Amino acid sequence: MAEEIIRSTQSGKVTMRLWRGDEEGGDFVEYVMPAQEGEVVLDVIHRVQATAAPDLACRWNCKAGKCGSCSAEINGRPSLMCMTRMDTLDTTVPVTVAPMRSFPILRDLVTDVSYNYEVAKRIPPLAPREKTADEVEAGGYRMAQIDVERSQEFRKCIECFLCQNVCHVTRDHEENKTAYAGPRYFIRSAELEMHPLDTNDRRQLLQEEQGLSMCNITKCCTEVCPEHIKITDNAIIPLKERVVDAKYDPVAWLGRKIRNRTKKTASEAAALAPAQGPAAVMPPGGVHGIPQPHSGGTTVVVEELVDVDVNVLSDVTETPDPTSPNNPNL
Repeated sequence: MAEEIIRSTQSGKVTMRLWRGDEEGGDFVEYVMPAQEGEVVLDVIHRVQATAAPDLACRWNCKAGKCGSCSAEINGRPSLMCMTRMDTLDTTVPVTVAPMRSFPILRDLVTDVSYNYEVAKRIPPLAPREKTADEVEAGGYRMAQIDVERSQEFRKCIECFLCQNVCHVTRDHEENKTAYAGPRYFIRSAELEMHPLDTNDRRQLLQEEQGLSMCNITKCCTEVCPEHIKITDNAIIPLKERVVDAKYDPVAWLGRKIRNRTKKTASEAAALAPAQGPAAVMPPGGVHGIPQPHSGGTTVVVEELVDVDVNVLSDVTETPDPTSPNNPNL
């Protein structure tokens, strides 16, 4: 089957079914392009922009899987367009590329991800302990490499927000966005909580303000992470264990009593955060997710690849959808 898909990609045409529209609504439009060997989805999107649709909005930057800009839903799966090879897709049927469903649409494949930055403002930053006398003399902190490595995994995050997009807690329930930090910021909190120098205590904050208990560890965030961060196993589950220990473990309670220590409240933990209040602020206005497509649509066919100016579309023809009521042949 894989050989058949690769062969059809190299020798024939590929149909890209792209979302076109904005917060007011829109529809999927099919672009039939000549297939080329060795392309990723973003390559085909660029060819569509260069020929059939120069006004197609698409966010991208590095084209190397490191900036996280070109996040989209390819055949329903949240993925990076620059890291999804065309020869891994079944091009005998249209390849559907849609904007991320959990965020408001700005235009075409571009969504408003500002919600994530609002969440980031509410994460208390690193609060390092005081240097010891020998550390002051040495001019820096001393840490064991094994302690550093534990939180280092989470720093690989490229903030593509695919995990935020796929998490059903907010994907299916918009109202949860004001009380749920989401997978990306759970690994941020885990990175800080596991840091050998950090002195803050975010456990009650995670429970009361950032909705950690709402995650039911389906691992969908881990599955879509392009950096292969084990979000669920290495971050969310350990955080849940820490929250339970802080709240219910009698041994931990007794230890705090003996050492005359108390765990920080949510407000105390969040005191250093750039912004206070709920986990996030609901993004303003607009339709969240892909609006209901209109009936009908169009198919754009690019007959051959030529070097053309993006404003010259002499080789592009538009074929009305045979089911559309606007089809003049009906």
